[in-house]
Amino acid sequence: MAEIWKGAPVAAALSEAVAAEVTALKERGVEPTLAILRVGERDDDLAYERGAMKRCEKVGVAVKNVILPADVDSETFFSTLEGLNNDPTVHGILMFRPLPKQLDGEKARRLLAPEKDVDGCTDGSLAGVFTNTPLGFPPCTAQAAMELLRYYGVDPKGKRVAVIGRSLVIGRPVAMMLMHANATVTVCHTRTVDVPSITREADIVVAASGQMESVSAEYLRPGQIVIDVGIGWNEAKQKLCGDLRQEEAEPLVAALTPVPGGVGNVTSAVLCKHVVEAAKRQMQNA
Repeated sequence: MAEIWKGAPVAAALSEAVAAEVTALKERGVEPTLAILRVGERDDDLAYERGAMKRCEKVGVAVKNVILPADVDSETFFSTLEGLNNDPTVHGILMFRPLPKQLDGEKARRLLAPEKDVDGCTDGSLAGVFTNTPLGFPPCTAQAAMELLRYYGVDPKGKRVAVIGRSLVIGRPVAMMLMHANATVTVCHTRTVDVPSITREADIVVAASGQMESVSAEYLRPGQIVIDVGIGWNEAKQKLCGDLRQEEAEPLVAALTPVPGGVGNVTSAVLCKHVVEAAKRQMQNA
């Protein structure tokens, strides 16, 4: 039976380290502060916001909530974003996406300052991920997958990894991060021929296609580690499920992350870690 890699102990370890850094920064007169920029009242945004605020409170990171109505005009939105970019008391900005249709999402990505982009959505942050340089930050979910591997003692060096999904939120960034950790990575996507034949050869499988319960036993073999990044509501089962069919994988693979309770639990801790790192960088560059 698979070892279940729960996210809670990973998040707790990260939070403990981050809290110590927050205390050290406050002793030097710097209060790490996250601005949450939300437009409207989407349920998924609200849920993430609650989780992020709870984690920030736990580690001592201050939160500035900037809430705009769903029908906000472009001038107001972009002037608000520019104001957060220029506010020296704000170290990180979490901008919820997608934005309403009247707002240019690509323009918002370009305008957000990479040094404050703590969830890795700007071109600058993604360039940093691809070049392995500290420009901006990787997406929190991609970093969470790496933190899970680190916590549970798995070094990707020399491992074969199959990433299912090529989005800029998780698939491509986590593939680059794994390559920087000296793994050999294959990225599978909707045009890949015979995905199961590729994933069965991997030592580590990162399921990040966003297709609920699409990874069955056919994709797997004994001894593998499966990081399940997906999450969605299964109406038939009346519960949250990931990309992995956990009941098929659990008797087969060596380890897997559950949904819920796996990668998602780590993302808010990573967010706080990024805010603190942003504060440290901005202090050094002041």
